[in-house]
Amino acid sequence: MTASYDVIGIGNAIVDVIAPAPEGFLEEMGIERGIMQLIERDRAETLYEAMSERVEAPGGSVANTLAGIGALGLSTAFIGKVRDDALGQFYARTMEGAGTAFPNPPKAADLPTSRSMIFVSPDGERSMNTYLGAGADLGSQDVPDVFGGGGILFLEGYLFDKDEGKTAFARAASRMKEAGGRSAITISDPFCADRHRDDFQRLIREDMDIAIGNAAEWTTLYQTDDIEQALDRAAEHCRTVVCTRSGQSVWIRTEGERIDVPVRQVRVVDATGAGDQFAAGFLFGLASGRDAATSGRMGVVCAREVIGHIGPRPAVDVADLFRAEGLI
Repeated sequence: MTASYDVIGIGNAIVDVIAPAPEGFLEEMGIERGIMQLIERDRAETLYEAMSERVEAPGGSVANTLAGIGALGLSTAFIGKVRDDALGQFYARTMEGAGTAFPNPPKAADLPTSRSMIFVSPDGERSMNTYLGAGADLGSQDVPDVFGGGGILFLEGYLFDKDEGKTAFARAASRMKEAGGRSAITISDPFCADRHRDDFQRLIREDMDIAIGNAAEWTTLYQTDDIEQALDRAAEHCRTVVCTRSGQSVWIRTEGERIDVPVRQVRVVDATGAGDQFAAGFLFGLASGRDAATSGRMGVVCAREVIGHIGPRPAVDVADLFRAEGLI
């Protein structure tokens, strides 16, 4: 019998390695501030050795989102690829232990398990240096039969850095459509939008029911300085379009409706995972039958919680925060 889940994610299975970045450290190490940079294996080893007070955790953008959704009580599965090495075994074991199914067990691979070195500046800004490794070799042959119950399929833009990832998502999206479910994408990074503009625009136009990005990602994707124009273009073809705006209100376009979700300013300890956990709250809301406005408020609560501590996943019971806001 085919397994059934409320939300299924597909993306890079990456071990996050998080460490503080003192003033001057980023410049000294040649790290560009506030973005995700792809690096080679030698560079990954150099940066890893330079990190102090390291914290390691199973990561990847969509995996973090699924962890947030699972913590709220929905059933989740993550389709990713890890090598049968120490980090790969750690990743699979920890995902399963946290309640997210990991249907692809660690196996032999040419490259080590993927990892991302995340340097957190004193103001909470994150600078990510990602070695793609085995995770980026996920292909259509790695997509298991887990779509029988429909639900929501969620893709991360980072997966598009190799052609294998594109084939994996095409197969998954096709299976989800056949099962009567919905598909969603997070653009992930302005560089992703720039590198894969045609693919992203086609996906949003033809295959996506939900698309999430921040202001820089949307304007980069549609090559305009006018964020309203970029969102309007996306909304012409996609049922629900979401724009997060770095501490300002979240804008949602859905079936002709324009929604403005307010954001309460809080002290940022670590911005790692803010977008991932916004997506967790938003997709949880949609998957559990809430409207887009309520789902947006749930996303804002999840993002606010995660930026208040180190690490990309919730540190408290977010359902309690929802209750305090009158959302459940």
